Amino acid sequence: MIKSLSDYYRIPDDSLGRVSVSDSTGDVGFFRFGPKALCYGRCASGISTQVEESGLHDAALDTRVDESEIHLPFDPDLVIDHIRHERYEGSLVPGRERLITRQLTLSAYYYFIRALLPVSLRRRLQRAYFSDWRRRPFPSWPVDFTVDTLHEELLRLSMRAVGLKRLPFIWFWPNGAPNCLVMTHDVETKAGRDFTPQLMDLDDYYGIKASFQVIPESRYEVPDQYVRDIRRRGFEFNIHDLNHDGNLYRSHEEFSRRARKINEYGHRFGARGFRAGAMYRNLDWYDSYDFSYDMSLPNVAHLEPKRGGCCTVFPFFIGNILEIPLTTSQDYSVFHILNDYSIALWKTQLDLIGQRNGLMSFIAHPDYLIDLRARRVYETLLEYLRQMISRDKIWLALPGEVDQWWRSRAQMKLVLRDGEWVVEGPDAERARIAFASVSGDRLVYALADHREQQSVHP
Repeated sequence: MIKSLSDYYRIPDDSLGRVSVSDSTGDVGFFRFGPKALCYGRCASGISTQVEESGLHDAALDTRVDESEIHLPFDPDLVIDHIRHERYEGSLVPGRERLITRQLTLSAYYYFIRALLPVSLRRRLQRAYFSDWRRRPFPSWPVDFTVDTLHEELLRLSMRAVGLKRLPFIWFWPNGAPNCLVMTHDVETKAGRDFTPQLMDLDDYYGIKASFQVIPESRYEVPDQYVRDIRRRGFEFNIHDLNHDGNLYRSHEEFSRRARKINEYGHRFGARGFRAGAMYRNLDWYDSYDFSYDMSLPNVAHLEPKRGGCCTVFPFFIGNILEIPLTTSQDYSVFHILNDYSIALWKTQLDLIGQRNGLMSFIAHPDYLIDLRARRVYETLLEYLRQMISRDKIWLALPGEVDQWWRSRAQMKLVLRDGEWVVEGPDAERARIAFASVSGDRLVYALADHREQQSVHP
């Protein structure tokens, strides 16, 4: 069985046939797997260096089924890893962007230029930098489902190979919730820190709890009482970078030094989660962190300083760290890059994610919500979320709760006992069995009915 399918769906062991993968070598690039799934990696069917020409190389044409064994011209586990880790990003970055994002340029901006520029001029420069966001061919805007589509296509093909019309799996969210929603707040300045109590009041009014990511060094003081007040009110406290100067990933040596200090702050405050400043990231270095989960990776990063995106709306593991991706646009990007003071974009993203049963995750900065115009838009969003959560029975969770659930789900097993499917493992009482069915050329999901739901505690 393809390992990524087992991790993604938690399907029964030995429920699908064998998979044979071609030993492809050479360059990596873009190719297709049928009309829906865009891939990046090595493929014996050929690859293109240009994402626009990926359709010229369709791996589905060289995929065959022989006595329940699937023969693929690429390794799906490696392809999925390449996309989640944004290894495609270098082939999409134009020369001007490589110059701008070069570390010396970033350092000069943060240390010497940024403080001298009026806010209005900084935002004009940012809009100029992001001016090509609509033309970027990959990931897809406003939400990218590449990894999720690839999983669906692989499962559909695997089911067809062994003649299965219906396959049980462990549903993505606890108690059969159709989606999960997470609200987070990155505190970037002293003003944002001081606005935290009012923001908690606002969130509480609409019945939403959130996590606060706080910069532990240089920007502002972090009093112990401030941390206690956040937790006392049922909100979550996490670490946000070290000092938010844009240099966290400048070099591996510098990163290692900073990661040690970040970990110390994490231990001091008892924080389990982390997010880097400006959503900078290098997933290959995450083994230096002591955190249980990270939130620094966007689904699609057209409006982030570091472009790319993990192209999935579900959490996934990077070694021992759970990545909880950002799946909607940041408030700063909506207000100050797109100059959009409405919730229209967020509603579009929520609708798309809702159709795929994914994670709906937000960043709203207290620093920007001090402004009354932005705050009114945020209140409109909160009211919309409150109604949607109630109507659709969406699981509203803190990031730490998502981390706990996803770790429990990773240890669950679906086994057949006396002709009935049973979920075994930690937190199994909250798990629900669902069925994937092939409907024409697509895969559909349905929760099992009450008679088919069983769980066994460890």
